[in-house]
Amino acid sequence: MRDPAPIIGVLRDGDIEIVGRIVGSSNNAMFVTVTLACPEPEPPVQLSAIYKPTLGERPLDDFPDGTLAHREVAAWHVSEASGWGIVPPTVLRDGPFGEGMVQLYVEPDPEVDVVAMVIEEDPRLRPMAAFDAAINNTDRKGGHILPIDGGRHIHGVDHGVCFSVVPKLRTVLWAWRGLPLEVEELEGLERIRDALADRIYG
Repeated sequence: MRDPAPIIGVLRDGDIEIVGRIVGSSNNAMFVTVTLACPEPEPPVQLSAIYKPTLGERPLDDFPDGTLAHREVAAWHVSEASGWGIVPPTVLRDGPFGEGMVQLYVEPDPEVDVVAMVIEEDPRLRPMAAFDAAINNTDRKGGHILPIDGGRHIHGVDHGVCFSVVPKLRTVLWAWRGLPLEVEELEGLERIRDALADRIYG
């Protein structure tokens, strides 16, 4: 995976232009471009992204109002700490409709059948299952699983309803329930634990 720092810089500091609203989004998600000017003679850098303003969040009974964008950003931090790179680069910033989450847009590979991956218990999904358990993901649907490059890497999106203080795990990734964690998964969870400890005690 490429270094996310330059992408984070563009998402954080670039100019946002709304292209359109995501049809069917319950939280007023918008497809946008984010453009950052560069010193001449370099051309500006432009990225496609998803912008979810806090003002557009639909109130939920089991999550505090106005927190979903923050949870999306927190999920990215956990993903980065794990080393799995599941969540695309994500920032919290001001935008055309106020503060919100801005996340790099990922175009899934149309040749990869996500439903088949889930049904066939594709082992490439195991790290995502462990990640979802770690963040208490309340909403892992098949449409939130985005394979790229022929499935060589798999992104996960839409993490606004994670980190509940009570167990709420709801996911399509149940294939490995009750099985021991593999070494790679244990190492990823240890990295999350260490990053959290550094954040609290460091």
